[in-house]
Amino acid sequence: MGFCAFLLICLSQAELGRVWAQEYKDAYRETALRTDGNTASFQRTRGDRQNQEKHREARNVQADGGGVDISPLPDNMTRVVEDSHKYYIWESFGPTERKTECLWVDLNNLHKSQVRIHNILSNTHRQAARVALSFDFPFYGHNVRQIIVATGGFLFMGEITHRMLTATQYVAPLMANFDPSFSKNSTVRYMDNGTLFVVQWDMVRLKDRENEGAFTFQAALHSNGTIIFNYREIPVPVEKINSTEHPVKVGLSDAFMAFLPASQLSDAKQRTIYEYHRVEIDTTKIVSGSAFEFTPLPTCLQHTSCELCFTSNLTTDCGWCNTLQRCSDGIDRHRQEWLEYNCPEESKGKCEDYNPVLPEATMSSFNNLSLELTPSLADLEEHSVTRVKALLSLDCRDHNATLKSDRMWRILAWFLKGLLECIKNAVCAPHKPCWKMKVALLF
Repeated sequence: MGFCAFLLICLSQAELGRVWAQEYKDAYRETALRTDGNTASFQRTRGDRQNQEKHREARNVQADGGGVDISPLPDNMTRVVEDSHKYYIWESFGPTERKTECLWVDLNNLHKSQVRIHNILSNTHRQAARVALSFDFPFYGHNVRQIIVATGGFLFMGEITHRMLTATQYVAPLMANFDPSFSKNSTVRYMDNGTLFVVQWDMVRLKDRENEGAFTFQAALHSNGTIIFNYREIPVPVEKINSTEHPVKVGLSDAFMAFLPASQLSDAKQRTIYEYHRVEIDTTKIVSGSAFEFTPLPTCLQHTSCELCFTSNLTTDCGWCNTLQRCSDGIDRHRQEWLEYNCPEESKGKCEDYNPVLPEATMSSFNNLSLELTPSLADLEEHSVTRVKALLSLDCRDHNATLKSDRMWRILAWFLKGLLECIKNAVCAPHKPCWKMKVALLF
């Protein structure tokens, strides 16, 4: 019975190993969010493919109370408030350059079924809506599956929504106080073809400055992480846009959330958002017909093994946390977890500390022990009938009457030989089911 149970387990694992393909159906989920709501209210955006780390982080956020304080990193924690070329490199293109026209995505030439007009955003002021992507978009090394589109000319890329959406974690082709509700011709449109997501703010006007002209610009997110800012109509120089009522920003930003004690006399924790990097571009180069291209650079998070984490020439200052099975420099969205699991100390080790190599003497003793405990395949083949009868007689005496043919004994011996070979070489797995072929030959 034990032998049969083992065989059934192996068969089940092989079948399960072949069923991993899943077909993703494109769908968009839209939820309007006020960008000037209550600071105490939080909602977590959920992608269609969330890993266990995101679920754990979300539970921490929901469990702890307190408001949100938007703060940059302290100076002693590598605060970055300008482009350091660590995460992205960017290039600008003027109106006369050929590539500018190539980068522009003409939504008017696409089929109507491919382009969606967001009715809520196109008829309101200071609103934001959640939109699901059909692909994982790498942003600062983190895969993003949902974004929030705002009427104010930017995309919010964070997982926790709050009233300070304009502070950080954004992709902002032109963040300003736009009011699409002023004119019926003003729209917020977007498209997603599986590898490219484009949002276009079409003929939108500045609040209380509507007579100065309409702006048309777009942000394009490519599945490889490249970000494009395209500007078709810019009637007012960006540096002359008033920022009293609404922040005016152009560029990229990311941050992490930390849980700090609200006070020394309380056990409650305060959620604090730390901006760890920002890309700011020269706004004087933003004119009608211009474009900017942001190319992502390799990050520590992309390395999936300890060896790559330490030896890759593409990244620097990376450390491996074996507990989390993650490569990081400690400054990313997972920083809170990195600290909680003592990864700063663990990352000082070497790969050999996590995968120790046994000395040759120990390996030799192990091999000799294995040979002593396991019958050799040569002996098994030579004395197949005798050995199989002896083995089966221990547990299967009641079935001896059904085994009348010496040929059947030899078939079973051959099968047992193959099974022991599979076990010895540790290849009894779904990716190489050698034993499955042997079973098929018996029928």
